[in-house]
Amino acid sequence: MRLHPRTEAAKESIFPRMSGLAQRLGAVNLGQGFPSNPPPPFLLEAVRRALGRQDQYAPPAGLPALREALAEEFAVEPESVVVTSGATEALYVLLQSLVGPGDEVVVLEPFFDVYLPDAFLAGAKARLVRLDLTPEGFRLDLSALEKALTPRTRALLLNTPMNPTGLVFKERELESIARLARAHDLFLISDEVYDELYYGERPRRLRDFAPERTFTVGSAGKRLEATGYRVGWIVGPKEFMPRLAGMRQWTSFSAPTPLQAGVAEALRVARREGFYQALRESYRKRRDLLAQGLKDLGLRVYVPEGTYFLMAELPGFDAFRLVEEARVALIPASAFYREDPPKDLFRFAFCKAEEELHLALERLGRVVNSPREAEGGAVSG
Repeated sequence: MRLHPRTEAAKESIFPRMSGLAQRLGAVNLGQGFPSNPPPPFLLEAVRRALGRQDQYAPPAGLPALREALAEEFAVEPESVVVTSGATEALYVLLQSLVGPGDEVVVLEPFFDVYLPDAFLAGAKARLVRLDLTPEGFRLDLSALEKALTPRTRALLLNTPMNPTGLVFKERELESIARLARAHDLFLISDEVYDELYYGERPRRLRDFAPERTFTVGSAGKRLEATGYRVGWIVGPKEFMPRLAGMRQWTSFSAPTPLQAGVAEALRVARREGFYQALRESYRKRRDLLAQGLKDLGLRVYVPEGTYFLMAELPGFDAFRLVEEARVALIPASAFYREDPPKDLFRFAFCKAEEELHLALERLGRVVNSPREAEGGAVSG
């Protein structure tokens, strides 16, 4: 007896593995992207009020109150919104709904690790377009993107602000992507879970340029510092949304009702009280603290334009050796590339308390500057 080969796509990812090692070894966890901060009090209070009042199944499309709150945010009708059990389920449902055997999905590389398994489980092939890595950071070559499209291409999956690079796509890039999608009749999946974490001007949404074919994925966990709540959403063309809601009947059926109710209330409070602006300023401060500290250690740092991740080069090190010897957990670039990742590149999560970032820098400094490294004893990452 054997399991079906599709289970090969379900191997444990490096993120929980690294978090488990960090916990066991007492390491500072700059690997998995969950905040050290607790969720905001207004979210906790809203969820407490919902407990005991809204505890049964919600409709598969989502609790009406949450769909209405999100419709206000996106300036759409509630019928254009489907609530999911986190953005991960949203992406799975979309790939299952939009592509199938023989189809191709264009994915930008580096990529969040669920994209390729989701395409594989839908029976589709992922065609990768690698971002250029320059001294100034990661950049998209639009001509390379166009060349990757074939008659079998059915969808393009984009992440902005982008994990792991921190890149925020500019208006001209989004316009070009929308134009390509129309010319080739493609669906667009825009993973925007970090939509409120940007450090310049507010970025445009891809759906602004092609609303008739764009499905926007979002996450309350990222916006409200509550990644364990698993409340996500899809905003898309109204005519397709009933089928998406039907598809998710066969996954989780519905996201937890009291959490949906709490998020519905909290989204309005967050916008009204300037929570997102304060969150961005807090993360900007932590980004700059970590980036400068790594530069002071002599590392090349790619300062992000969005998200709470940055990438930096740490020559001659292996992620598993670092967590054991430096007691700092990081994610190697290999987690975000199918093959031939950039050498010595790591992702650092700065959604942690400032004291954790200071401690991580202190521990990294002791290892990076140790005589053993000068002797070339490191294992290649």
